[in-house]
Amino acid sequence: MKPNPAATQVYLFATCVIDLFSPQSGLDVVDVLERLGVTVHFPESQTCCGQPGYTTGFPEEARRVAAAQLDLFPEPWPIIVPSGSCGGMLKHHWPKLFADDAARRAQAENIAARTYEFTDYVVNHLGLELPSGAAPIKVALHTSCSARREMNALPNGRAALAKLPGVELLVHDHESECCGFGGTFSVKHPEISAAMAADKLDAIKATGCDGFVSADCGCLLNLNLTLEKRQDALRGRHIATLIRERMAQGGTA
Repeated sequence: MKPNPAATQVYLFATCVIDLFSPQSGLDVVDVLERLGVTVHFPESQTCCGQPGYTTGFPEEARRVAAAQLDLFPEPWPIIVPSGSCGGMLKHHWPKLFADDAARRAQAENIAARTYEFTDYVVNHLGLELPSGAAPIKVALHTSCSARREMNALPNGRAALAKLPGVELLVHDHESECCGFGGTFSVKHPEISAAMAADKLDAIKATGCDGFVSADCGCLLNLNLTLEKRQDALRGRHIATLIRERMAQGGTA
């Protein structure tokens, strides 16, 4: 596979969950983008997108978190977010946080216009295509609630998997349902969250898949910890990890 000649430079907004709990997912995102011919820039002062505070009813706190990062993306490059929920925060909610501040609102709107969820960018803007040669594998796909509804992640995730030779997508019958994470929801309502995670995992396991993927590490954190408690060997991975592995197996440079 030849790198896309149109690909240039991008920013990576890696998310605090990836930074703290799944750094390898972030490295895999960078690896995939670089294999597709993109130079990745990572502003080291980035932190949380502010979503936990915003969705819990603390908009002023979320505003301060977002304001501290508005100057981190000065070049007119795309901003790639390997999490649909965090991407949705930047794209749809950051401008709302600064509705009464014209200068900052303009900055937030500029960032929003350049924000892309990872699978959207690699499929629809970098033209992800892999050669055959990788071993066959059966996977299920989970998309977070915010990712489905705010960033159109379901069709993009499916399209990304369809570009990977040897990968068979198995659709589970709880695909549209929440995994129970919901950020602070899982802390405030642990019993309900646990029941939702159990339903989701029962449906995934019923497909007979070898594993499952998601573009949201918050969901993966919730589901994988539930599997660990069950002493179940099944695990979920970030979709970028699967793409990177298939690239390596397929012999891409």
